Amino acid sequence: MTAIVALKAREILDSRGIPTIEVDVGLSDGSSARAAAPSGGSRGKREALELRDGDAARYEGRGVRQAVENVHGVIAPAIIGMELEGPWTLDRRLIELDGTPDRSRLGANAMLAVSVAVTKALAGGGGLFEYLAMSGRHRLPVPMFNVLNGGAHAGNTVDIQEFMIAPVGAPSFAEALRMGVETYRALRALLKKAGLATSVGDEGGFAPDLDAAHTQPFDLLLSATEQAGLKPRHDVVIAVDVAAGELFDGQSYVFRKSLRRRRTTEQMIQLYSGWLRHYPIWSIEDGLAESDAEGWRALTTALGSRVQLVGDDLFVTNAALLRAGIAGRLANAVLIKLNQAGTVSESLETIAEANRSRYGVVISHRAGETTCDFIADLAVAIDAGQIKAGAPVRGERVAKYNQLLRLEESLGQSARYAGIDFAKRGSFLSSEPREVALEGLRGATTGSPGRALPVAETRHSS
Repeated sequence: MTAIVALKAREILDSRGIPTIEVDVGLSDGSSARAAAPSGGSRGKREALELRDGDAARYEGRGVRQAVENVHGVIAPAIIGMELEGPWTLDRRLIELDGTPDRSRLGANAMLAVSVAVTKALAGGGGLFEYLAMSGRHRLPVPMFNVLNGGAHAGNTVDIQEFMIAPVGAPSFAEALRMGVETYRALRALLKKAGLATSVGDEGGFAPDLDAAHTQPFDLLLSATEQAGLKPRHDVVIAVDVAAGELFDGQSYVFRKSLRRRRTTEQMIQLYSGWLRHYPIWSIEDGLAESDAEGWRALTTALGSRVQLVGDDLFVTNAALLRAGIAGRLANAVLIKLNQAGTVSESLETIAEANRSRYGVVISHRAGETTCDFIADLAVAIDAGQIKAGAPVRGERVAKYNQLLRLEESLGQSARYAGIDFAKRGSFLSSEPREVALEGLRGATTGSPGRALPVAETRHSS
């Protein structure tokens, strides 16, 4: 067994210029590693708490000096000299030291940075993805590139938080990355030609002002895919993160940035059903708010056989919440964000729970990222088949994609790309001519006769 011999933390900046915590660790066998905690822009109410200083005179209260001090003053004295059988040994001790259900004493950011750094050091030179492996399969995940931003991630007129493209038809991860980059560039050219902004949101996706009906983003993605010489459905499918919790006011879903209208739960489900009829949508994340359990059950019953329904705020990488959701037949996939749980081990427990119930698993970054590429190895290690790491630009996003290229290279002939295998569900383009299908959907969202989605002030279910 090896022991922890050194631990040091510092305050650094994430990709948004907001402080986060970075940790260096040294082990008795000479191994060392560094890790940094990411931070979310849109957060679930039940996530583990990241500790912020609250001093308004410094970084608008977002500093993490107290989290750094917790590493030096509380965690280090308790774990230096501690012999480790694996990351679970450490994580159990961190959880004991914190002693709160929401990680509010030490801070999930402090705990996670230590947990990831120690896990990386324990892996040594043998390969992190091999050290963490949950099975003998090491497939490269389908990247879900966030290429159009809205919601809390952008200051535009779009209420939906993320519109993503997923190159499921690629023969390898390297080719999937190329497809993503070329489609992203084609999208930029289309936006420029249309006189739309090409500034980007937190995760590297473009953030123009678009139509109030939320069909223009889908039209743009299809056109960009074709402009890049690729075929929608066959080569590239679409994924959406609605972040509906940001729209929910406790009674209904309010589209504040665009239509300034309310939708009931039933109308939200109708909206998604319309999308699925006319666009190659593979995955819908956070389609309803985490507090709308009955709505989630209705959504899963209505659409769960046609599309991947991902719970992010619903499950917040918490094994107990996922177990309850599985029992209640809510969603069919879970998003894994390490800092929602606070430790590597708790995240692995949630993944194992999903695997037991055949729920999909999507490994995810956060809006506030660093160049730490741990989640790339994690996605391969657990055979997730899917990863969200943002647009194929900006150093903190590209770091994850570049690491996946290295892993594919290191696996050589045994490397496999998940590809279309993970599009098990999907209601893709209808058999109607594209122009007819899209016109039908526009009618459904603008209130034309026979297709109207009525405006209502309260939900039918909650």
